Amino acid sequence: KFWLFMSHWILKNCFTCLVCLCFFSGLLNFLLQQPRVLRFFNGSNSTMAQVSSAATMTSAGVRMPKLIYGTAWKKERSADLVYNALVTGFRGIDTACQPKHYREDLVGQGIARAMKDKSIKREDLFIQTKFTSLAGQDPAAIPYDRNAPLAEQVRQSFNRSLENLQTAYVDSLVLHSPMPTVSETMEIYRVFETFHASGSAKQLGISNIYSLDALAAIFKAASVKPAVVQNRFYQQTGYDKDIRRFCKDNNIRYQSFWSLTANPHLLASNALKSVAKRLNITPEQVRKRVAVENAMLETTQRA
Repeated sequence: KFWLFMSHWILKNCFTCLVCLCFFSGLLNFLLQQPRVLRFFNGSNSTMAQVSSAATMTSAGVRMPKLIYGTAWKKERSADLVYNALVTGFRGIDTACQPKHYREDLVGQGIARAMKDKSIKREDLFIQTKFTSLAGQDPAAIPYDRNAPLAEQVRQSFNRSLENLQTAYVDSLVLHSPMPTVSETMEIYRVFETFHASGSAKQLGISNIYSLDALAAIFKAASVKPAVVQNRFYQQTGYDKDIRRFCKDNNIRYQSFWSLTANPHLLASNALKSVAKRLNITPEQVRKRVAVENAMLETTQRA
């Protein structure tokens, strides 16, 4: 029990800046010789399969996978990659109504094909999409009327998402990034709340929010509290230490993205390499498992 406790303590307290685990390389190597510590990682190559099927219950009562397949930048490969992800075992899909970076229509095709071929039930899937304001859209491919009032833009975008994804509801609807003011952000969020009331969006959230004051203001003003915050996880923002603490204190699930690409120094650490070699898995798998054990949810961005 002591060695299991020690390994858990190290993972919990060193995660904010994982690179500092290098100082514990010797201790980690010793701990990894302990059978119960090895079982803590659930064994070699099955690790990621187990993580991708693990889930947590959000404050909205939605079962959300701890590892979600991200679909940004997949372009014309989106349908096949989403299909393969679901066949492999993923049950969470993240996308957005933003043709600039996502092919949401192809994501929907991949989901539909997997449901048909593999008899996957809709209720067993977690589908998350986002509303992206004009500032984040390609002017040549805006999925709604750019001249419509903001609230109408949100409604048009959401209807397009339901059509693209071939579903009557999404499990999670996220604002892709906050507007310049909290007032403008809440104008969008109030429309989100009508989708939640109708049952077409099971939970709500916000992405790319790095101001704790702004998040706190939105949380206070919201009638339907955000159930998820999705942020880029990297050194420049201090790994969102304060944001993550706020989320934990207010029962919001913190969902990270770009956590591998933005942190090559962590993947190159001797500690991660040592753990990966011992368990016969990759440093990327170790880092994601550490995240999951620290109550973080992750979206993948690699094909």
